[in-house]
Amino acid sequence: MKTHYREPAMLKAITMTGALALLTGCAVGPDYQPPSTPEPEAFSEGRKMVAGDLGQQRFWQGFDDPLLAQLIDQTLTANHTLEAAVARYERAAALLYGAEREQWPSVTASASAAEQTLADIEQSPPGAGPERVQRYQAGLAASWELDLFGRLRRATQAQRAELEAAGADLGAVQVALAGQLASSYFELRGLQQQLQVARQSVALQQQSLDIVQARVQAGRGTDFDQVRARAELERTRAELPTLQAGIRAAMHRIAVLTGQPPMALVDALAPRRGLPETLPVIPVDSPGEVLRRRPDIAAAERRLAAATARIGVATADLFPRFTLSGLVGSVAADTGDLFTGPAETRRVALGIDWTFLDHGKVKARIEASGADSRAALANYQQTVLVALEEAETRLVRYQRAQQRERRLEQAMNNAEKAVELARARYEEGFIGYFEVLTAEQEFTTTRDAAVRSRTAVTLAMVDVYRSLVGAPDRRG
Repeated sequence: MKTHYREPAMLKAITMTGALALLTGCAVGPDYQPPSTPEPEAFSEGRKMVAGDLGQQRFWQGFDDPLLAQLIDQTLTANHTLEAAVARYERAAALLYGAEREQWPSVTASASAAEQTLADIEQSPPGAGPERVQRYQAGLAASWELDLFGRLRRATQAQRAELEAAGADLGAVQVALAGQLASSYFELRGLQQQLQVARQSVALQQQSLDIVQARVQAGRGTDFDQVRARAELERTRAELPTLQAGIRAAMHRIAVLTGQPPMALVDALAPRRGLPETLPVIPVDSPGEVLRRRPDIAAAERRLAAATARIGVATADLFPRFTLSGLVGSVAADTGDLFTGPAETRRVALGIDWTFLDHGKVKARIEASGADSRAALANYQQTVLVALEEAETRLVRYQRAQQRERRLEQAMNNAEKAVELARARYEEGFIGYFEVLTAEQEFTTTRDAAVRSRTAVTLAMVDVYRSLVGAPDRRG
């Protein structure tokens, strides 16, 4: 498909803009206006929670787990991904300082000493004989671009916005790392609890096997019942290594997140701790407050501001650049004459640099900058929508996970009673071992599902906090 260059509408008024800039020293290009974003009045699931202000809370404090808090604090201090984000922020700060300095005169000091033997043709008069010329020079030179059309100011605006975006990125990394650490920690505690449940199931099935063997020895049982009981026992035992491997993997992940080797925290994390018995109440603000607090949205908005400012940088290339330069120095044939009145030299100049023959290239750069700005706006709008989607989805999952946990708790209590009744009836000879085995399998499966559900509820709460709370304050 053949495409045609479309001249930006802003270029049609370029002559008038240039004349105004020349008189007032204003900056060409569009002035940034923060985008307006439609916001729902409330989250659909948020109505079921407590309204309030999360502010800059450290969300993990609500779990009342000192070890968790210690690990997250260490992550926010020593994690290498976070160190890289800090370095990117420092880089943006250095570039902003450089952009600000571009608006001020640059001063350089120079000195030179030269000796030259002149050729015959260079001598006065020619052929007068060997002649040596010595020249000593020292001085200060200053150069200052007169920013009549705002090129340097727009560049500074763009770089300042990039610095603020890098700061928001740093906050987003903090939120992500704190959430990853909390999730890995609760996954570990959930796996440890699953391992305990599996071991309890092994003990329960060993008791059943003992009962079956006693009945076989007494002539009231069958070898078939004994074989099936032993097979179920071994099947449950086979689950233990998988859980143990998952526990070690979670420990390794936590250690790496805190900036340590994988095995560094095995001993500290080995003592089993249960999942939180009660979870903190989540206060839910309006979607607008949540959006203003999220660092990923702040970063996208600041990059939109930077892209808008760069349109002005590109537009300024349509106009001439005026540079004021000056020199104060001393030039002499002998070092003793330096800095004396006769050796003094001065120069003041106004330079004009205008590459008007590159008009087409400049317009292309302006169009490219405009496209970058439109892309940044689209990215900002998409970031907002994704943030709203994420918060809504995580709130729904948290609510439904709580409902599932309550039902599984009831199911587990009933399954446990069923096992007790089945064993009693089996010992009395009213039912076969198949019914006992079925009851035990249902109880084991339900109890494991209840533990997994409790883990899922806790992880869902972590995700909700990550969606609703801004970047953690590492000082608090």
